[in-house]
Amino acid sequence: MPDVLISENISGPAVDALGSKFNVEQLPELWKDPKALMARANHCRALIVRNQTQVTREVLAAAPRLIVIGRAGIGLDNIDVESASKAGVIVTYAPEQNTISVAEFCIGLILSLARMIPQANCETKRGQWNRQSSVGTELYGKTLGIIGAGKIGCLTAKRAQGFGMKLVAYDPFVDPDSVSFSELNGELVELEDLLARADVVSCHVPVTPQTRGLIDRNRLKRMKKSAFLINTSRGEILHETDLVDALKNQTIAGAALDGRASEPPAANELEKLSNVILTPHIAAFTHEAQTRVVRAVCEDVSRVLEGKCAKNAVTGWLHEQQ
Repeated sequence: MPDVLISENISGPAVDALGSKFNVEQLPELWKDPKALMARANHCRALIVRNQTQVTREVLAAAPRLIVIGRAGIGLDNIDVESASKAGVIVTYAPEQNTISVAEFCIGLILSLARMIPQANCETKRGQWNRQSSVGTELYGKTLGIIGAGKIGCLTAKRAQGFGMKLVAYDPFVDPDSVSFSELNGELVELEDLLARADVVSCHVPVTPQTRGLIDRNRLKRMKKSAFLINTSRGEILHETDLVDALKNQTIAGAALDGRASEPPAANELEKLSNVILTPHIAAFTHEAQTRVVRAVCEDVSRVLEGKCAKNAVTGWLHEQQ
C-alpha cells in the first residue's frame, strides 16, 4: 500500500527523494476520475495534488488513514480545508514559492496587451508587415490597479513601478499602515474607485463567496474604454460572458486571462476575439518556481509522515496572499 499518493503531474528530485523514504504512487491522470481517486485514497497516508484534484469532503471520508495533504501551489480552493481540519488532516501548501514567476508573467501579459505583441507576431509570421496596425500604448505614467494586494499583487506592482506606473490597490484585508504596502507608495482605494482610475486592472485574489463573480458587467462598465484587464488568479472571479460582451462592444480595450472558470475550458467566443490573450494556467510554470514548490510540499509531507511539524501548514482558511 502506498504511503503517498500523487494524483497529478508532479515530479522532480524532491519527489524522488520522497520516494527513497516512503512508498510513493504517482498517477498523474487520477484527478480526472473522482471514484478512482476515492478508492486509491482509501489506503494512503499522504496525498499530493496541484489545482485539478478536487479534495472534497467525500474524498476525505474515503481516506481514513490520511494524515496530510500537500498542495503544490498557493491556491486552496480545490481542497475542503474545513473538512480536512475536522478530520485531523494537515493541509500544507507553497505560499510564496511561485510568487515571483506569477508576478513576472503578469507583467508579460500587460506588455503583450499594451504593445500588441501577440497580434504583431502572428501577422508577421503570416508574411505581413503591418507596422501601423501594431501601434501600442506606453506603460509610463499609466495607473495600475491591483485587486488583491498580497504577495503576488505587491510583487507585480513593484515591477510595474519600474516602468513608471502609478499604483492604486483594493484589498479589504490590507492594513493601510502595512510596511510592505507603504513601501510601494501606492494608494488603497475602494474597488469602484480603482476600476474608474486604472489603465490596467490586475486581479490577484482567491475564490471565496465574496470574490466569485467579482468582475461582472456592471464593474466592467466602470472601467476606462482604454483599460486592460489581467487575471492571473482564478477564472471564477470573472463573469466570462460579461467579459465577452465588454470586449466585443469595446467597453474595455483588452484582456488577458491565465485562469478560467472551467479548466480546460470549452471553446467559446473568447477564443475568437483579437483583443484577448488566453493562456493555459501557466503563470506559475517556470522551472525555478516548480522546483521550489514541489520541494517545499514534499519536504512538509515527509515531516508530517515522520511525526514532525510542517513548515507551511494551513489552519482553517487563510487569506490567500496572491
